[in-house]
Amino acid sequence: MEIRPAAVALPKDTSHLPQGKYGPIFPRTPACHGFTIIADVKPGHAEVLREYGQTLAKALEADPYLLAPLKLHYLRWVLFDDDTRFMYQGIFDTDFDKYTEDAVALFTKAGVSTSFESLVGFPEDWRTNPEAFVRFVREHQCPSFIEYGEYPYVTADEIKKALRVKAAMSEMLDQLQ
Repeated sequence: MEIRPAAVALPKDTSHLPQGKYGPIFPRTPACHGFTIIADVKPGHAEVLREYGQTLAKALEADPYLLAPLKLHYLRWVLFDDDTRFMYQGIFDTDFDKYTEDAVALFTKAGVSTSFESLVGFPEDWRTNPEAFVRFVREHQCPSFIEYGEYPYVTADEIKKALRVKAAMSEMLDQLQ
């Protein structure tokens, strides 16, 4: 089976897209689903964001599956414009509505904050008001206009399964030598 790279150009006008609970449901692309959020950082909170990143990295060392419910492929946080702006990029396997609901549930259950609390305009009641969380994300989302996948439409679980099969095959071949 040949896996061919693929790209999809996304429309600027989303009014024709099916509507989910929180707005348009963007189509799954070769990169799966994802979003980019750009927002202003509260004055003096750039270091808080960096520290939160360190805290999250340590939490993932202790529990590598902490973020598993989000079905993430990749997550990137970037501070720019002299630490006054923040960019959050996530690529994941679920649609936008499910991802945001799962994120609110995950952070609420774990009793931890979100990096977004350091962003201007983020709702203080986000734990009990997922609609406000989603509204903030939608208002700060910068949709992509093209997405490319070297291994298109493959889920994170499928990638992990393929890597387990590869490791098992390598081990088997090593034992035959």
